[in-house]
Amino acid sequence: MVAFVTFSQRRWTGGIRFILDKFQAHLDPGPGAIVRSVDAKLDPRKVNVLLVSHSHPDHYGDAETFIEAMTEGTTRKKGTLVASHSVLFGNDACEASISKYHQRIIGRVIEAKPGDSFDIGELKVRTTRALHSDPEAVGYCFNVPEAGIIGYTSDTEFFHEMEDYYEGVRLLILCVMRPSGSPWQGHMTTDDAIEIIKLVKPEAAIFTHFGLKMLMNNPEKQAKSVEEKTGIPVKAAFDGMRVTMNSKEIFYSMRNT
Repeated sequence: MVAFVTFSQRRWTGGIRFILDKFQAHLDPGPGAIVRSVDAKLDPRKVNVLLVSHSHPDHYGDAETFIEAMTEGTTRKKGTLVASHSVLFGNDACEASISKYHQRIIGRVIEAKPGDSFDIGELKVRTTRALHSDPEAVGYCFNVPEAGIIGYTSDTEFFHEMEDYYEGVRLLILCVMRPSGSPWQGHMTTDDAIEIIKLVKPEAAIFTHFGLKMLMNNPEKQAKSVEEKTGIPVKAAFDGMRVTMNSKEIFYSMRNT
């Protein structure tokens, strides 16, 4: 289960940082996101937009701390929070995970619903549907200048017409919690990843958000198997992974290299 990985930190739960020329965004800042950010010399005060996909702690754990950093200790009302309805207001399955206080002190709050599109600074954002135990979970597509479209599924199981939300994606980041043959409702396995990659046909794909069973079954081997079956380059994410994209190529490296 992801919970075991989260509290053991066998894999970090810091989320994903997007660094553009004059703009930064942080996606799904789970437990440890602030510490990992500072350790990587990525100042959380420089984040312009915080995005949260759903109301589970491995995706929102450090969100309020990020908001305080973004607002310079609550002294300046600036920055943008993009989050699902469940994160902002709660629902029958989940409590709201970002306080009213923190929603008031940030400059702008956007409720993310599947199919919505909006511009934030240099980013063009499109919200995608997710099918998860938080019924209002969402994924995102980011149209990045000079890089193209990056898709992030968040936690979801594979569903009919999922591919429509990720049309035109160059890099597809998939939350693949379970290895082949080990399904769990609300999440994807490597078998599901094969299906969505074949349909979307991205230039490349990255697996992330591994549960304990996935770690025991070697994510790198699972990714390689999917690559062989789809013909699409697939990488298993590792702690501190950096991805650099331009209009022609995608590069992978360790942090600080």
